[in-house]
Amino acid sequence: MNLVIVESPTKARTLSGFLPAEFKVVATMGHIRDLPEKRFGVKIREMSNVKCQMSNYEFEPQYVVMPKKKEIIEKLKSETQKAKKIYLATDPDREGEAIAWHVAELLSRYLASSLNEKNKKNEITSYRANKLSRITFHEITRAAIEKALATPGEINLCLVDAQQARRVLDRIVGYKLSPLLWYKIRKGLSAGRVQSVAVRLIVEREREIEKFIPQEYWEIWVELRKHIGGLRQGVPTFLAKLEKINGQGVEIKNEAQAKPIVEELKKANYEVLGVERREVFQQPPPPFTTSTLQQKAAQVLRFSSKKTMQIAQKLYEKGLITYHRTDSVALAAQAVEMIRDFVGKNFGQNYLPEKPRIFKTKSKVAQEAHEAIRPTALNFQFSSTNFQTKDEQRLYELIWRRAVASQMAAAVWDQTKVEVQGTTSKNIYILSAEGKIIKFEGWLKIYNSQSVIRNSQFGELPELKKGEDLDLIRVDPQQKFTQPPPRYTEASLIKTLEKLGIGRPSTYAPIVWTIQERQYVEKKEGKFWPTPLGITVNDFLVEYFPDIVDYDFTAKMEDSLDAIARGEKKWQPVLSEFYGPFSQKLEGVSKVAEKVKVPAQPTGEKCPKCGVGELVVRVGKFGKFVACSRFPECNYTTPYIEKVEGVKCPECGGEVVVRRGKNGKRFYGCSNWPKCKWASWKKPK
Repeated sequence: MNLVIVESPTKARTLSGFLPAEFKVVATMGHIRDLPEKRFGVKIREMSNVKCQMSNYEFEPQYVVMPKKKEIIEKLKSETQKAKKIYLATDPDREGEAIAWHVAELLSRYLASSLNEKNKKNEITSYRANKLSRITFHEITRAAIEKALATPGEINLCLVDAQQARRVLDRIVGYKLSPLLWYKIRKGLSAGRVQSVAVRLIVEREREIEKFIPQEYWEIWVELRKHIGGLRQGVPTFLAKLEKINGQGVEIKNEAQAKPIVEELKKANYEVLGVERREVFQQPPPPFTTSTLQQKAAQVLRFSSKKTMQIAQKLYEKGLITYHRTDSVALAAQAVEMIRDFVGKNFGQNYLPEKPRIFKTKSKVAQEAHEAIRPTALNFQFSSTNFQTKDEQRLYELIWRRAVASQMAAAVWDQTKVEVQGTTSKNIYILSAEGKIIKFEGWLKIYNSQSVIRNSQFGELPELKKGEDLDLIRVDPQQKFTQPPPRYTEASLIKTLEKLGIGRPSTYAPIVWTIQERQYVEKKEGKFWPTPLGITVNDFLVEYFPDIVDYDFTAKMEDSLDAIARGEKKWQPVLSEFYGPFSQKLEGVSKVAEKVKVPAQPTGEKCPKCGVGELVVRVGKFGKFVACSRFPECNYTTPYIEKVEGVKCPECGGEVVVRRGKNGKRFYGCSNWPKCKWASWKKPK
């Protein structure tokens, strides 16, 4: 019997379907060892270096068997004794490599426990060389598995070291910095190396919005049509925007400036000054990476990044898509050939570019050499019973369409730009209009090109010629105001983190989830708002630990972790270089920093218990609550109910309030619950 070890039961079932009868697949259910939950779990030894007059540090993780994994470990030990060969087939990334290493370490120690000291070392070496192998594959298909079994390898210790370094680094920041936050701000707080940077982005964006002063400006549009005698009905019109007056660019700041221009435009004579027509080619986007999949799923399907990754994990384990933690946009040559063959047979050769499209990863921080995310087969039916949920089907369809479109021909648009001249006795006005119509669908056919065309910014212009006269229909002055920068959504936050080089494919979803779980930010209408608690913690870290929340510093640390994964750096010196200055800073701040109070949000109501204090909204361990401002003198508290102004329950007409489900997700419900049980994820109109 040959034993194959994977992480999950779903992956085990899928693999079993491709393997011969003499193979048995066992799932570890994730990690079997980790740092202890309730203590630091890392031994740090200071090693003085006399030559360079500085201290170096050594770090020894104190791994423990996870309590819930003891039965699984006993099963692994039992199956190991019966197995001729053991294959570690965990996921092809740092976490997967670490799981494989922990399993190998545990099984090796189990074997060694029955040997005497004389034979122990040789037997363990022989065991690892002859009995235990590491296999990896980026898709769970018969061909990929057979290839992996035919070319087994060893555990990549560089990836293991990179995972250990990240784990220990985050443990150092969490366990050393969090107690200081407890003492200086409030009990129960915690700090995270990358999460704190994400909170800083959201806090700084909120302050930009608060400081923003809208500036008024005006746009003037003129509706025109071809001059065709006395005809009025059925003659198409088009809109042109005012661009220049007497050759100078237009900048209209207020209504007083707009009015005389509007009056003159009503009296102007209009003619076509020029017509420019050209073909515009719209190339397809590359297939998904982890980041772009999370962004698109948030925009199109309204999925959280955590939900997207959970569903993608299931699709991968079922053998439906390639590995979903990747920052590569490249496709394997075999996959490109498969997609091109599918497009040619189903859409025609004119939907194929002359040569295969080769997408190259531009990111300088791209990790292991994975493929982009793609389906493992193209003839899979979207309505197949292989999907357990509608959400699985929707995400798979998103991945399928993006991968197929990436190898299709460009869409071709006919674009027309028209320049119009309006003339009065005083001024010459130049206006412009632009139209665009689809000439060849190309890759848009995969996405229902008609909906894309309907949503296009530009419509179709009538056939116009240089010098022909135009009739005025109306002048439309539009008052507008400059807009503040938008609050972050999950999609835009992940995009910004990726652009800054902060976080990696496996970390985006945990980052977004953690900052909400810790009550540092909250999501309203799909956008992130910092809480008073988040602002307070952020300001404290920015003042006393600028490196921890510095964008460049965090990105460079991520680069160092990548260098460890590539074998270019050793993990102990990287952590030592960080820990020395950090520990000194921690000691200094604990002495000089003053206590900070988290500001409470006033409600404008008096405390019903003492009648003196004001009711304020505070953020506790389990979310917001209402308390008396005189606490601890007055201990009045009550649950916080967030009312939605200007909206009534569509069933009973009562007030609509925001509630939270068991998973912490916000939803809308009636204030008359349980008498009225109306609830919805969407805000009622």
